Amino acid sequence: MPVASPIVNAVHAFNRNAAMLSKSLDGLSPEEWTRRPCPTSNPVLWITGHLVWARSRALAILGEGWSRPWLPLFARGASLADDAGYPSHEEVLAGWHEVSGRLTAALESAPVDRLTAAAPEKSPSFDGTIAGYVAFMAFHETYHVGQAAYLRCWMGHSRVVG
Repeated sequence: MPVASPIVNAVHAFNRNAAMLSKSLDGLSPEEWTRRPCPTSNPVLWITGHLVWARSRALAILGEGWSRPWLPLFARGASLADDAGYPSHEEVLAGWHEVSGRLTAALESAPVDRLTAAAPEKSPSFDGTIAGYVAFMAFHETYHVGQAAYLRCWMGHSRVVG
């Protein structure tokens, strides 16, 4: 089924981001998932968990429910916790794969009338519509995937692109 035109570019961005995040996480040791350049920086574990949270928000605006008990740890504005307070990187990665599959299906089946409907008030939508919210979430995700790619290189691993 072809993707509705109001979100076709966002869908391409989500797909590319998923591939780039996979490359960013490839070969990281368990210790590297929680390593950070300074005490106030987010580690790859938090960035990945935040992306899971963000994809769950995109699913929610499309009318699909998906959650995990640990998602609030990665919500917008959440304070960094001690490493022991987070789920394992395996659990976060499993959440990433599950929410990503659900989001892909929801994006592929999203009806145009849903996408062109008004986004909830104070939503981060580029144009005030659900499609604009989805586009913003793809943009937001790109920012954080770049952070994960940077941290990969900072830890001495190969670059993600090029």
